[in-house]
Amino acid sequence: MIKEKSKGLLIVVSGPSGVGKGTICSKLVEEMKDIKISISMTSRDPRGKEQDGVDYYFITKEEFEKRIANDEFLEYAVVHSGQYYGTPKAKIEDYINKGISIILEIDIQGALKVKETVKEALFIFIMPPSMDVLKERLVNRKTETEDKIIERFKTAYKELNEFKKYNYVVVNDKLQVAVDKVKSIITAEKCRVDRIEDIYLNTKEESIHEDLMDRDFDNTNLTI
Repeated sequence: MIKEKSKGLLIVVSGPSGVGKGTICSKLVEEMKDIKISISMTSRDPRGKEQDGVDYYFITKEEFEKRIANDEFLEYAVVHSGQYYGTPKAKIEDYINKGISIILEIDIQGALKVKETVKEALFIFIMPPSMDVLKERLVNRKTETEDKIIERFKTAYKELNEFKKYNYVVVNDKLQVAVDKVKSIITAEKCRVDRIEDIYLNTKEESIHEDLMDRDFDNTNLTI
């Protein structure tokens, strides 16, 4: 018999700020079984109603640095006033070994770090339909100053040049169409030859021969 590998996939999703990758990832979790979004670890304090283990895993900077020394992160970076953010390796491996696929929604720098160490991961780049649309989305969020929007827009130009380092590119023009494309990519990846094991397990040539001899081919309608 043919049996798919029981392990889950590591799915890395990246793209410029404002492209809608977070919304796409959330809908993937809603619409697909056995898939979760990875929770990052950070050294900063919780904000507002953020909960430990739900929004982030909150630890001290000293603890974070100890984990770095112990090689406990798939990737990490120092951002926002010197605070650490990273993807805990053990939790990812635990889910994957249980057959649960994990989505890493991370920046391009972090994605390329993961690519160096996890060759079998699936890398998907979310592309805006145009730079004008991306600018409009950033402005409509109304969460940042004009200077910050300009900064993100300039960064987006640089990030878009990195798409060739990914396995797939999905243009987020219409949300559900983009989500369906990513779902199709994930389904196709699970059918790849190198993700299939135990092909025709325990099948012997003798048993095949005996099975054929037992069949009544005279009464079988064969068409070519």
